[in-house]
Amino acid sequence: MLRTLLAVLLTGLVLVAASPAPADASPAVERAQRRLNQLGCQSGPVDGRMGEWTRSAVVRFQSRHRLSQTGNLNRATTRKLYDDRAHRCDVRPVPPHSGTGRRIVISQRQNWVWLVGPGGRVLHQSGMVDNPRELGTGWKRVGAYCGRSAKIRRNHDASGSLILQNFTRFAACGIGFHRIPTYRSSGNQIHPDWMVGTNLRESHGCIRLPKPFSERLWDFGRIGTRVRVVRG
Repeated sequence: MLRTLLAVLLTGLVLVAASPAPADASPAVERAQRRLNQLGCQSGPVDGRMGEWTRSAVVRFQSRHRLSQTGNLNRATTRKLYDDRAHRCDVRPVPPHSGTGRRIVISQRQNWVWLVGPGGRVLHQSGMVDNPRELGTGWKRVGAYCGRSAKIRRNHDASGSLILQNFTRFAACGIGFHRIPTYRSSGNQIHPDWMVGTNLRESHGCIRLPKPFSERLWDFGRIGTRVRVVRG
């Protein structure tokens, strides 16, 4: 009986080892996924497939290095990716000329948000999803606009089908920071966290954030907090 059990186990191991790789898997993509994850770009599972998750990581890397945000592993991106001086995607310097003091900074090109303390120290940062056509650059301020409250813990969209948690208004009339919308019916997000920090999705004007960061911003963004929106 012991021999039979060993034979079954060994057969299973052989079958697993012999399982072919997916037809669309690529060693070059697998290597890139490992490197992107090493740099905090959130490429997801290392499976050699150039899916949307991996493309989002490539966009985050490209935006960090001021490359064209194509989502493709082109020559310029690949060269920079394997450079020893490549930057991490999840830790970025605050854009220059974005003011001083305690503030929230938004970069539309990078699809990124920083919470900056009184001494200029970055307390938290995160990717975002926005719509540059709706939100102009310049100084804003957390507050009530158009007769609407500045802070709404559980807001909703016009249709009532989406919940916008941790809504912090900072521009007229309906633009604010909030968690990635969730469906009222199921509680599921309309898109995954790994979409933030890319141009692969677009909001109606608000700043969509992962849940943990939306909670940090809710606490940080007191009424009157200054918000600086920059292009670069």
